[in-house]
Amino acid sequence: MSYFIIILLGLCALLGGLAIFIVKKDSNTKLKLILSFSGAYLFGITVLHLLPDVYTADKSHLIGLFILGGFILQILLEQFSQGIEHGHIHVHNHQTSFPWGIMLSLCLHAFLEGMPLTAKHNHQLVYGIAIHHIPAAFALGSVLLANHVRKNTVIALLFVFASMSPLGYIFSFLLSSGNIQSLGSYYPYIMGIVIGIFLHISTTILFESSVDHKFSVKKTIAVLIGVSLALAGFFLEAGH
Repeated sequence: MSYFIIILLGLCALLGGLAIFIVKKDSNTKLKLILSFSGAYLFGITVLHLLPDVYTADKSHLIGLFILGGFILQILLEQFSQGIEHGHIHVHNHQTSFPWGIMLSLCLHAFLEGMPLTAKHNHQLVYGIAIHHIPAAFALGSVLLANHVRKNTVIALLFVFASMSPLGYIFSFLLSSGNIQSLGSYYPYIMGIVIGIFLHISTTILFESSVDHKFSVKKTIAVLIGVSLALAGFFLEAGH
């Protein structure tokens, strides 16, 4: 188990959320660039590392069903989270009730995202997830404030959200090491679900980075950097 992964995941999500109290509202463009980079990086890592690994580990040839299930699960989660995983901020001025659906679905999403970090390529993937959580946490903080949640409560909820991916990582570590009875044998299938979620998240980010299917120069550069880093990690691993 890596404490570096636990600290990095939690810290990035927490700082991204707390930034809502100090960052100017015109920072939306920068957040979209971070999203474009993280989406491209996550997609590259998923295709180059996670998919080959999970298909190699699965002997029943059923892994595709779980990947499809994860993809559909993310679609269902977004009916409650309103796309905050992509950095979307949807504020309804008439709404003052606590957004339970957003909070619970986003926490489940973050927990699942932490699970594949026990794979051998974890340090490449953890950076992508950590960066991806910055705009997601920022959007969560924005929605909570817009719903008139008290500042102290917002901070506490951001701590809860920031702990989800580290908890997912810890749970997955115990699962893959066989410390949770016989559940370790189901690890490839759980990974399949997470891969489906990653495929949905990353492709949605990439499609939404364009207007009328046209990328801006800055977003194109951000996407190319993300893909290039994923490729660099792949070739470095292949060289060993």
